[in-house]
Amino acid sequence: MGHLLVIESWVGSMSRLLPRAIREGGHEFTFVTRDLHHYLRAAPADGPHPLLAAHNVITADTNDIDTLLPRLDRLHGVFAFDGVVSSCDYYLPAVARTAERLGLPGPTAEAVRAACRKDLTRRQLAEAGVSGPHFAVCGDPVQAAAAAREIGYPLVVKPVDLCGGMLVREVRDARELELACRALSEFPLNARGQDRSPVFLLEELLTGPEVSVETVSFDGATHVVGVTDKSIGGAPAFIETGHMFPAAIGPAQAGDAAETAVQAIKALGLDQVVCHTEIKLTPAGPKVVEVNPRPAGNRITELVRHVTGVDLAAACVDVALGRTPDLTSRPTGVRSAAIAFLLPEASGILTGIEGADGVRDQPEVLEITLAEPGRTVRAATSNNEYLGHVMTADTEGGDARRSAERLLAHLRPTYEDCAAEECAAEGRAAEGRAAEECSTELSEAAVSA
Repeated sequence: MGHLLVIESWVGSMSRLLPRAIREGGHEFTFVTRDLHHYLRAAPADGPHPLLAAHNVITADTNDIDTLLPRLDRLHGVFAFDGVVSSCDYYLPAVARTAERLGLPGPTAEAVRAACRKDLTRRQLAEAGVSGPHFAVCGDPVQAAAAAREIGYPLVVKPVDLCGGMLVREVRDARELELACRALSEFPLNARGQDRSPVFLLEELLTGPEVSVETVSFDGATHVVGVTDKSIGGAPAFIETGHMFPAAIGPAQAGDAAETAVQAIKALGLDQVVCHTEIKLTPAGPKVVEVNPRPAGNRITELVRHVTGVDLAAACVDVALGRTPDLTSRPTGVRSAAIAFLLPEASGILTGIEGADGVRDQPEVLEITLAEPGRTVRAATSNNEYLGHVMTADTEGGDARRSAERLLAHLRPTYEDCAAEECAAEGRAAEGRAAEECSTELSEAAVSA
């Protein structure tokens, strides 16, 4: 039995999947957080938050690495941790620094930092010859304007250190570029109170289908579990509206995407880690969007498990403990699995979601999770504002996405008007929420068919 140190977490479904994987593996964990109330507020309706079932719950300033490391060193002397892990992107660098400090398995801190900072990822992949978009890293709007003229419109403006598609925008001209840069400048802290980098990342707008490659790296080798495809909407934002596993692409494209992801992971120097690498299948070939050194969010790990039997949350626990994960694909009776997300299309107070009972009763439904009435919402601008999801399975072939989207169309959110200032305040709050599988406002307990 191993004892894991868990440093913070998202409060979406990975905060259930990770404790479950730890428990089912016969292990225990100590949970360290700077804000216990963050998890108390996110407790599911059916009981305490699963992270609070840890063997020990420790309060420490996880945002101050210089004070955190000596504290964890002392705790290690008492509890003898066997591994360290987090599901929250903002704490992956702290996890890697902790593993190095305590002599535990894990990727190097340098590799994780490069993967978590989109500007460093771009530079390192370009130096290694891994295909990606033309890009520029700019320190101010004047530099951004000059770089935009060189790259050419339309292009994409990104923060280098946010998650969930927050403040990622397509811009078509100098005025839209100015507004995008201003929006980034007005957001100095991330959702966990950490200082953000003030630089702007400008990228060539890539065209073509987008997929993600799910991999597990250990003992110097990267193993491809599969390729997931995704649907994108919400222009000029890039909102993930759904996913399907396996991707509805040909074997050659899937192989090219997988090889590109493996090259990117190697170029960043990542090992002992589960990765979720996003790839655009452009007319010029696959190009890397980003490399995430943690399991996929948006319940992609569950899509993979339903089809292959491979549990990526369990693999994350295993590699954190320095163990060989079980990546053996098994017949499950499911040929494809998909998830479609419900997005608000208007501002107001959610009064209900009609049609849920009819959707829930369909045999192909694996999960349906919906927001509770009373939530103040606005039209979605990132992955942080989902109102719920439908997950479906196809036991015959690759039609899971079609059924998920068809059933999602039966869900009809209803709203009542809210005061302009209340809706504006919710808009600001939404930009401050960090999302993984779905908005933290949703019930943690998926309703299974």
